[in-house]
Amino acid sequence: MIKNLIRTNIANLTPYSSARNEFTGEAEVYLDANENWQGFVSFENANRYPDPQATALRRRIEEVLGLPFAHTVIGSGSDELIDNLIRIFCEPGRDSILVMNPTYGAYRVFADINDVAVHSVDLLPDFQIDRGALTQFLEDERRERESGRLKVLFICSPNNPTANAFALEEIAHICTLFDGIVVVDEAYQDFSTKESSATLVGRYENVVVLRTLSKCWGLASARVGIAVASEQIVALIAAMKYPYNVGGPSQALALEALGKGEEVRAGLAAIIRERERLQAVLPQIACIRCVYPSDANFLLVRVDDERALYRFLAERGIIVRDRSTQTHCAGCLRFTVGSSEENERLLAALKEYSNG
Repeated sequence: MIKNLIRTNIANLTPYSSARNEFTGEAEVYLDANENWQGFVSFENANRYPDPQATALRRRIEEVLGLPFAHTVIGSGSDELIDNLIRIFCEPGRDSILVMNPTYGAYRVFADINDVAVHSVDLLPDFQIDRGALTQFLEDERRERESGRLKVLFICSPNNPTANAFALEEIAHICTLFDGIVVVDEAYQDFSTKESSATLVGRYENVVVLRTLSKCWGLASARVGIAVASEQIVALIAAMKYPYNVGGPSQALALEALGKGEEVRAGLAAIIRERERLQAVLPQIACIRCVYPSDANFLLVRVDDERALYRFLAERGIIVRDRSTQTHCAGCLRFTVGSSEENERLLAALKEYSNG
């Protein structure tokens, strides 16, 4: 089935073969990649190109995160992988993707960049998947398909900006409904108690799960994303990504972080404690109308006057995200769960605003 979805030029692509792809063993003298033999900064081997397949990092990811080595490929953040998937499967000017609003805005941006149309089916007002509307859309789209084709469906779970995760059985059901690629973006999975969709990769050949080390693992600056998929899809991404897409310093930082699992787990527990504290305290503040449930490291909050409150907080040096223009999100701001000190500053400012 996957073969019929791939763009013809990608299916026929001869990938660029870097020097490090052609020799994957160890040597003492590297004269194959036109590198400067001199290094001028403190990072070891900064003058050498990094492993283009991120082999050591993927081995460590398998050990720590349980994501099978043969089914992973590393991207410069999940954003690169999103762009790669659209470029692999969607013919510019012909094919399309499907999103469920409100959701992460980058899906539409990368589709627009690649001249790929974007369809949408809204979530329900409580931000759950509207199974009936989604099923109807997919059935209608299948009947009306002519030259173009709906190729990729994006599911963000836990969803951004709404913070809720979708049940695994709901996502599995979608995989049976849709004959294209189902991409489940799990950037915030570490903060959720719901089961990861990575367990679906072995059951459905059309599933791709995206993970990242930017959030729970504290490496937003390093830009390390992970795609988990069938070996066929992983090979396609590896063939068309940039040759050295994740730099050596980023791979080294990722390996270091993955070696600090106990410390990271303690940090995760602290974030969840702060999230629960905010969920308990925020509804007691007069300007807060609703605090939505969260499976992530942020909260979607409906307030009295989101623009006035946003300006008030900004004037006090506190920057939050205005999500009021998103579907079903009128009057909503998004608060990242910060440190206890940062959260105290936020709460104090909200109380000051409410007290006039």
